[in-house]
Amino acid sequence: MNTIRRAVAPLLVCLLLLPLLLRDSALAAADQNRPAGDKAWRVIYVEGGPFSDYQRIFQGLALGLEERGLIRNGHVPLPKDSEEVRGMWEWLHRHAGGNRLVFLADGFYSAEWDSRQREKVRQDVLRRIREKKDVDMVLTFGTWAGQDLAAQDLPVPVIVSSVTNAVDAGIIPSVEDSGRDNLIAPIEPDRFKRQVLLFHDIFAFKKLGIAYEDTPAGRSSIALNEIEDAARELGVTLLRCTDTFDIQDTDLASERLLACHKKLVEQGAEAVYLTYNVGLQASAMRNVLQPLADAHIPTFSQLGVPDVVHGALLSVAQSNAAEEGRFSAGLVEAILKGARPRDLSPVFESPVSMALNLFMATLIGWNPPLEVLAAVDEFYQEMK
Repeated sequence: MNTIRRAVAPLLVCLLLLPLLLRDSALAAADQNRPAGDKAWRVIYVEGGPFSDYQRIFQGLALGLEERGLIRNGHVPLPKDSEEVRGMWEWLHRHAGGNRLVFLADGFYSAEWDSRQREKVRQDVLRRIREKKDVDMVLTFGTWAGQDLAAQDLPVPVIVSSVTNAVDAGIIPSVEDSGRDNLIAPIEPDRFKRQVLLFHDIFAFKKLGIAYEDTPAGRSSIALNEIEDAARELGVTLLRCTDTFDIQDTDLASERLLACHKKLVEQGAEAVYLTYNVGLQASAMRNVLQPLADAHIPTFSQLGVPDVVHGALLSVAQSNAAEEGRFSAGLVEAILKGARPRDLSPVFESPVSMALNLFMATLIGWNPPLEVLAAVDEFYQEMK
């Protein structure tokens, strides 16, 4: 009898422990891609190519992470005379500190706006996540990167930043639902519609000019539907000039944009909304904007401060882009605490603040009223 008991006892123990073992195994499988305990999350960055908007949002993200105690130092310096984020990433890798996040030294991926390189970057990132498995979170910036990684059913969280409209771009199906458990794309509803409404509040124009590329990608990248909605609401005539701008030859893009601005002047535009455009290069801005300045036509940049620095009359202030970054920092914190990206709200709204180029104001003979000056946070005295 004792012999039987000794033989059966281990079996009974195994049977009793089996449910616990199965439960633990299931939990381990579900969380196999989450860092265990207090282990730092390994982060990578993916972009379609350099863009100044990415710099300012990334800078806001770093500051937001510091404010939330997720890193020790988020004061990433903004590069001068460059739209590159790579140097900012390398700085954060070296100086962020803390034990919650690791910005991988080899975790920066950019397609440099090359469609062939875009596919290589996509494959490299997917292979790394699925096979090497040394990535816990992906920060993507821009439409290219967002589209390439959003639909992949990846086992790690993906945060998509700096997309004109993530719904129109096909990255998420709706503002209410990202469509995938691991995905979230911060979105500011009617952001560009509100810019046009603000521009109209100041100048009360009846004819608004825009230049853009009339392709699905071109229309989506400038949120054309929001611009058209604003025009309809205001009863404003939208004057359009279309051409192929999304090209490698930036000088040619600038020449085409210059021709468009001349055409818009001839059509009787009373104001011009400067949409995202490859032709708005810093070195070419003065020349590209000259026909509008000569005709005393006010301009409002969709991009923001970088265009105002180089001659656009008005735009939203730099702090607005930083707010999107800070919002994304809040998403990172929530995910680290166990939230599913899909369950988080992607909606944010930037405060109303503007940047003004006083030199351009003088060129077009405009004396800003006090109520406008009161809403301006950043003044620029020249065209760089």
